[in-house]
Amino acid sequence: MPASFLEIAELANGDIVLQRADDDNAEPLVTIRFSDESAVYMHDQTLEVAKAMIQAGIQAVAVISEQAEAEEAAALAPRVVH
Repeated sequence: MPASFLEIAELANGDIVLQRADDDNAEPLVTIRFSDESAVYMHDQTLEVAKAMIQAGIQAVAVISEQAEAEEAAALAPRVVH
């Protein structure tokens, strides 16, 4: 994915999206939709909850990426067989 600025926005229908800030026509990268019941439960703090969810997802991807790189490096390392 090319480097660009991302933004979190709340749409008129209540959906919360992660999108590229520099491209108004692009499809959102992530869409979060809460039910009316869950919005009431969260005391209408859905935007804050969505931000936390997106941040947790980004952190998880970073961990997974680091693990994959470590596994790849281990697979390429020379082995000594006696």
